[in-house]
Order: sequence, then C-alpha cells, then structure tokens
Amino acid sequence: MTPITTTAPGLPADVEAMMRSLKMPHARALAPELMATARAQRWEPVEVIKALFAEEISGRARSMLATRRKAAGFPTGKTFDAWDPAASSIPVPTQQALQTLEWIHRGENLVVCGPSGTGKTFFLEALGQQAVEEGMRVAWFRLEDLGQLIRAHRTDDTVTKAITRVLRADLVVIDDIGLLGVGTDAAEGLYRVVDAAYEKRSIAISSNIHPAGFDELMPKTLATATVDRLLHHAHICQTSGDSVRLTQALAGKGVRQLS
Repeated sequence: MTPITTTAPGLPADVEAMMRSLKMPHARALAPELMATARAQRWEPVEVIKALFAEEISGRARSMLATRRKAAGFPTGKTFDAWDPAASSIPVPTQQALQTLEWIHRGENLVVCGPSGTGKTFFLEALGQQAVEEGMRVAWFRLEDLGQLIRAHRTDDTVTKAITRVLRADLVVIDDIGLLGVGTDAAEGLYRVVDAAYEKRSIAISSNIHPAGFDELMPKTLATATVDRLLHHAHICQTSGDSVRLTQALAGKGVRQLS
C-alpha cells in the first residue's frame, strides 16, 4: 500500500506578497508548515506571530554570520572545536584570556611568532572565527595580498581609500610574515594597515620571526615605524617546539591509510 503524503497548503497570495514586501524570507518559508501545525494544535494567534518572528530573527542571524564568514576570507575554516589547548606552547591562561576577545574591543593587537608548524595560523583563524560568530567583522590577508592591494590601487591613486575599506573590519589578520621575502609594495601595505589601525582597530599577525627582526625583511625605517605602532598596544605570544604537521606526517597521521 502506498503511503499517503500531505503537504501544508501554501500561503494566500496576498499574505505571501506582504511578507515579500517586508523582506521576511525565513518566516515566509516556514509559514505554511507553521500554520498547519498551529491549526492542528490550536495555537493562540500570538504564538503563531512569535514563532514567525523568531524564525525570521534566527534566519537573519544565520545569513549575516555566513556573510561575515565569507567576507573574512579565512584560509581553512578551522575553529576552536578542533583546537587542543594542551598541544599548544601558548600558556593555557593566555589562550583563555585571548578567547574572551576583550582585546579586540579595546583595539589592542596580537602577535603570534615562532617556528613553522607550531599552530600560529590555526590559533589566529580560530580567534577570527570566534570573533565572526560574536558579530564582529574580520579581514584575513597574507602579506603578499597587501602588496597586490597596493599595486592595484596605486595606478589610480586610491590606496588610502582601499586601506580605509580594509579597516572597516574590527580585526585584521595578516598571516605568515617572514616565510617569503617582503617586496616594496607588501612592506608599504603592512605599514599602511598598521598605521591606519593604530589605536582604532585590532591587528593580529603570525610571523616566523619576532617583529624586532622585521628590519631583516623590509627597509629599516619602514620596519621601525611599523613595529613601533604594532607593538605599542600588543599582546605577544611566542610559540615553540617541533612542527605539528611534520610530527603528524612522520607518524603517518597526515593521510588516510592506503587500502
């Protein structure tokens, strides 16, 4: 015997039109099923209204979160769900204090420096993901991305406007400084972002070297001005130990076993 399936009747055309006009897509999508449930369970009218508004509020929050996450440009999508505090060389109390995100609200900076593979990028991305989930805007860059930004806007003299748009974010993350040589444009981009954010927005960087050594990567005058502004209101975390990636690779944990 074929089971009988039923679907909730659609909304009246005028009601659907009004919900479209009010831009309530989430409540509108739920409304037919909700109305059928309300009739079957004899809900009070106010319960129906509350349920529709709650769905719209929840749906908009989900949509805004997805938009902020996409705009951030995170490299992998890693969060603290996969983070092992005990495996990091950053002291656990420091990790916990940084995860409150109070430093971002105060416009302070964060520098995480240390050898490759010690969790710097993972930790910064997890912090950025948490900031996005709490309603903040995050912008993620590699140093070469800043160089490309400067080159793209130098031709029409809109560099200042481009940096201003970057600083609409509450947190700007610049990842993996020190891995590659720093070109003139990238050095200028780093300075311009740090200078424009000074005491206004938070900058978080990961680097293979301490910022005190940035004059080995870029012109000394520019490095001095950049580091002076970056470190004035900064928390500095130095990671240590062997590369987690290399350790996992040597233990055969970097890939699935061949069958």
